[in-house]
Amino acid sequence: MPGKKAYHHGNLRNVLLGAAIEVIAEEGPKGFTLREIARRAGVSHNAPYRHFRSKEELIAAVAAQGFRELDQALRAAVRELSGPRDRLKASGLAYVAFALRRPAHFAVMFDAPVGSRESRERTEAAEAAFGNLMKAVTDWLAEDKRTSDDPFDRALIAWSLVHGIAKLAIAGRFPFRAKAKVLKFTDSAIRGFL
Repeated sequence: MPGKKAYHHGNLRNVLLGAAIEVIAEEGPKGFTLREIARRAGVSHNAPYRHFRSKEELIAAVAAQGFRELDQALRAAVRELSGPRDRLKASGLAYVAFALRRPAHFAVMFDAPVGSRESRERTEAAEAAFGNLMKAVTDWLAEDKRTSDDPFDRALIAWSLVHGIAKLAIAGRFPFRAKAKVLKFTDSAIRGFL
């Protein structure tokens, strides 16, 4: 039948995730429908339902993908480093660099509404990323013999610091726009924290 879109027989799930990221980058995490995602992916409007029951499920999958990529970036940043202080600093820089490189993922990970039907995949990916931060903070506190500091509180402070920098940078709220300047500022802020 001319004009009818066929079911995408390739890797449809990843194509839909990519289309969602494109739309989110343009319109934000609330500004799209599954029909729009299907149109961008070049498939019928029913095809996304083969992989996602709802828009919220697609958003949760995009967020999970983002958290997995963030986790990989954090692991890669510390792979060759031996000192806990250096690993914590590198993790913070990697966090901000990820946000600058993947602002649409970052928006979905932290700004999209999370309902009670949030996917287990997203939750597990987010917990893994935070677990890496907890380990880095715990190792740093042990090295500095700061046994009176609560690792969980210190991890939340560290996360708040780099998350705030990332959000302000993405929103263009700093007096500088260049990625290198944002990362230089991040480095200075982390050194102040340490």
